[in-house]
This record gives sequence, C-alpha cells and structure tokens, in this order.
Amino acid sequence: MNNKLKNVMINDNIWNKYISLVRSVILPFQWDLINDNVPGAEKSYCMRNFRVANGLEKGSHMGAVFQDTDVAKWLEAVGFSVAADRNDKLEGIADEAIKLISGAQCKDGYVNTYYTIENKKRWGDLFEGHELYTAGHLIEAAVSYYNATKKREILDVACRCADNICSVFGPEEGKNHGYPGHPEIELALVKLYRLTGKKQYLKMADFFVRSRGKQPCCFADEENYKTGELIFPEFKDFDFDYCQADKPVSDQDKAEGHAVRAMYLYSAMADLAYEEKDERLKKQCEVLWKDVTEKQMYVTGSVGSAAYGERFTTEYDLPNNTNYSESCATVGLAMFSDRMFRFEHDGKYMDIVEKALYNTLLAGIALDGKHFFYVNPLEVAPGIAEKNPTMRHIMTTRQLWFGVACCPPNIARTLASMQNYLCDIEDNTYFLNLFIAGRSQAEFTNSKAEIVVEADYPVSGNIRVTINPELKSDEISKRFSLAIRKPAYSQTYSLFVNGQKNDAVEKNGYLYLNRDWQIGDVVEYKLDVSFRYVFCDPRVRDNIGKVCIMRGPWVYCLEEVDNGNYLAGVELDVNNAPEEQYDESLFGGTLCSIVKGKRIDYDNLSGCLYSSNKPEYKDCSLRAIPYCYWNNRGKGEMMVWMKTKDS
Repeated sequence: MNNKLKNVMINDNIWNKYISLVRSVILPFQWDLINDNVPGAEKSYCMRNFRVANGLEKGSHMGAVFQDTDVAKWLEAVGFSVAADRNDKLEGIADEAIKLISGAQCKDGYVNTYYTIENKKRWGDLFEGHELYTAGHLIEAAVSYYNATKKREILDVACRCADNICSVFGPEEGKNHGYPGHPEIELALVKLYRLTGKKQYLKMADFFVRSRGKQPCCFADEENYKTGELIFPEFKDFDFDYCQADKPVSDQDKAEGHAVRAMYLYSAMADLAYEEKDERLKKQCEVLWKDVTEKQMYVTGSVGSAAYGERFTTEYDLPNNTNYSESCATVGLAMFSDRMFRFEHDGKYMDIVEKALYNTLLAGIALDGKHFFYVNPLEVAPGIAEKNPTMRHIMTTRQLWFGVACCPPNIARTLASMQNYLCDIEDNTYFLNLFIAGRSQAEFTNSKAEIVVEADYPVSGNIRVTINPELKSDEISKRFSLAIRKPAYSQTYSLFVNGQKNDAVEKNGYLYLNRDWQIGDVVEYKLDVSFRYVFCDPRVRDNIGKVCIMRGPWVYCLEEVDNGNYLAGVELDVNNAPEEQYDESLFGGTLCSIVKGKRIDYDNLSGCLYSSNKPEYKDCSLRAIPYCYWNNRGKGEMMVWMKTKDS
C-alpha cells in the first residue's frame, strides 16, 4: 500500500461478507487445513513437513515440492488481516508457524522443506523444482507480517533467505546464471527492497527478469529436463514458452504459456519498470497487458483457457465449458493491472482490477468461507462434466481443499489485502479506484485528510464521498485534488459538490476535482449501473450469436435452481431490457435480473436423436444472479453466455 495512505478500512455490504469471513472463518479454517485437521479434506502436509524439518517428527517429505507455500500465503493473509484489525489469538498462531519456519532454515539462509528433508541437490531443477517460487512466497509473507506487527523474526528469515539467493545467483563468473521456472521471487524481491532499501534485492530481481529467455535457455542443461525423471511428467510436453523463457522479455509481445507464471512475471516486469524508470520495459508491459485483456481474457476477468498446462492458447480462443481460468491467474491479473495503474493512473487498468475482483475472485470461494474453486468455467452441465474425462478439471461443487492448494490461500491473501486496491495517492491527488464503502486517511504534500466513502455498489450507482481535511486553527480549507474513476461501461454520470453540479476535468478515465476542501464537503457521484446486454467480439467462436448480462462490473449467470435444466436451450430477447428484482432472502440480499426469452419445449420432443422436425420454443422468464454467487445453493447447471432470439 502507498505509505501516504493510513488506516484504510472497509465497511461495505458486499465485501464485508467476505472480509469478515477471512478473520473469523477462513484463516482459522485454513490453519486447520494446512495442519491436516479437517476430516474429508485432501491433506496438505505443509506444517507436518516443517515439523519434520525441525526434528519434531520423523518421516519423508509429503505433498508437492512447493507445499511450503501453503503456510506462506496463509501467513501473508494473516499479516494483511491483523494490519486492519489486530487479533492476538491469530498472531499467536502465526508466531507459532514462524518459529517452525525459522527452525527449518539452514545456517546459510536456505529454507525449503522438500530439498532439506529429502537431501536433494539445491538449484538443480529450476525448470520445475519451484525453489525460487517457494522462497518468493516466504518473502512476501514476511513483508506483510512485519508491516502489520513490526515483529522481526520472519523478516530476518526472509532476509537471510534472500541473501542466500543473492550469493548463489547472478551474472558474475562462478554464480548460477539461471532463473526460476515459475516466476514469483522477482516481485517478492522488489517488495523486500522497498521495505529494507537494500539495492541487492532489486538488482537480483532485475537479473532474474532480464536473463529470462536468453539463449541457450538455462533449463536446457538441467539434468532432469525431458529425461523421464520429471517431478511433473506432463512437463515433457511443454517447450520453453510454457514458462515464458523462449525469448527475452524485451521481445515478448503475446501472453503465452502457464497463465499464473505469466501474470507473476509481468507483474515483476512492471515493478522493475516503475522502480528503474525504464520506458522500454514499461512499453513491453503495455503490449502484453493489451494482448491479455483485449484478446485472451474472459468477460469475468479470468485468464488461461486451456486445462492442459493451465495456460494461454491463442487470441480469441475462449471456450466457456472447458476453460481453466485458475483463481490464481485472476489474482495475478489484478496484481499486474494494479501495477500498470501506478505508471500513469489510467482508469482502464482499474477497470480490469474491478472486473477480476468482483467476478472470478469471489466465485472462487463459497459464502461459508470453507469451500473453494480452483477452476472457474463460464458454463457447467454437471451431468456432462462429471462423466466426460476431457472435463475432469471442472469441479461441479466447491472443494474443501486441494492437494495442490495454491488457490484457496491466494484468494484469502487477496481478500485480506483488498484495501490496497481501493485508492492511491500521487503527489497532491487522491485517486478513488474502487467504489467500496469505507474510510482512509490521506497524507498529501502539505496537508492531510480523512476520506469517507458511502456506497452500495454495484447494486446502486450512487457514491457519496465526504472530505474532512485536517486544518490548523487559522485555516478554513486545504487544497488538493480528488480523482474519481469513470468506468468504461458507464456512458453517463453526474457529479455534485455540496449539492452544486460540477463539471470535473476528465482525463484517462478519471474525473478530477481540484479545489480548496473544507471539513464536511460532500461529493455526490452517480454512475449508470443499469443492467445491460454485452456482446462478444465475433472472432471468439464460442460466443457468436450469444449475449451476457452485466451490471456495473458484475457478470450475471443463469442457474438451474432458478431456471430448470437444459439452459443451453434458452434464447434471450435482447429487445426487452432486463428488469431488476431484489431478493432479500438470497445470500443476505441480492439484486437479480429478470429477462424475457424463449426456450426449447423439451416436453414435446420427437424422441429421435436426429429428426427433420424443428424444435418448438415457448416463452419464458429467466432469473439471473451475479456470477460470483453461483453454486452456493448446490450442484446444478450454470451459464454466462446465452443465445439470442435472433441468432
């Protein structure tokens, strides 16, 4: 978070449902999960591995090579959570975990339970061994927890770990010239540099990013590469583009390979471009961001359409019922877009952050806080998905946990850090990025102010911002700018200051109000968030002749529980505008959409698999709910993109 922002607090009808779950349910529950104390859930073995590494238990390493990251992401989420609301009990549990992590660290700073317990050769399998990836999540956890508590133990562990990496890797003769198969360490080192001011961490991140893709590829000489002894056998089918290592980052102009790896790498590239004021690297980030968001992103803000390899494929290849759309990739897209916003404070980047957070991120977790999606399809027919082996990655209900459980703690750490996305300060301007109710304290060049946001967005497009500058006894006002995002979807808006209509300066998707602010000044901002039909570029073959329903950033979907089965037989009449229906009994109060259309009359079919008889249609009324809430009422069909009556 920008250090000019203090005490950013959320008090929002939608987001409180989830953020309160993080503190009361998700973090305690995930602690039980990574200690293997939840009956019926896949075992993590994470904390058990740390106990073995500490000599407290005997046995071999269990779980994936990167299993340590389960506790790292959990600890990072704890840091963000206690920063907003101190919790002695939760901190005590975190301190217990930190002692185990510290005890597993080798004298030279290396820490990784898989390689130490199994006595494996360090850094010998950068392609798939995940050592640097695991170290990156440890460092991110340390930065988060130290910022929240100022307790040094985990930060000292992270610094020793980073120092060890700096001693092993680099361009110098005698050092390892490789880089990670799974990016993550790069952006973590930038965070550690920003906290400690130690330039060697920034330099190390720079080396890992700029070495990537140079030929001959560093992975080609690794002893396990394509020998049949791979940790992950499917890697034998992947070339170096899978981990964005087929060409230098300066030449990468299309998003390719594993979607999470790509998003983490691009986030690190943006970090370096910002820190080093590197215009060329920044432009490369812009090219990649445009390719992702304009050609390879789902309407829900998810990325990565192929299940095999969890990867990008090619432009406009966006199938709805077989897509992967990993929750972690959506987190990565939000991270990347947020970093791009820092360059020029362009609202188009926060539009994508908003889309990703309001849809796929929230869809990844049930409203009970204890069940999760790893994969986020846009169309599900359980009777097919459960029996078609090409869809075995599609879960028709959320799961308690996963053997490879990167997504649940990633969702938790993102929800716990939501305040980092809400607003920003640059010089003398406060940027209101997301319309989430809450408050923050801003420090400008020569002034301070409390900013209070009231909103019930996107149920309502009415946003109220109260400005309370900190004034000295001889002052009546303070001058600074308030910049409010104008989302691309909203064609019209109105803006009033203290009841008077105001013509703000519009620039890069923001409305700027530069004025002398007095205590209690009120800005009333009204966006058009009425329901709308959204069509897809016809180069996306799967969506030709189809439409989806949106309200603000929310994507809506049909569910079987509301509309019956065979949703593929539905056709919407887009000449009739969607109607609003607020259901107090649904998920604590939910704004639904009622739409008119036709559907195939399945009661009057000929019974023949193939026939010259055209199916008969009947009029129908359908109810759509926000995509993020789907599957909270049990298993059933779901559909985002629906055929139109004229298609």
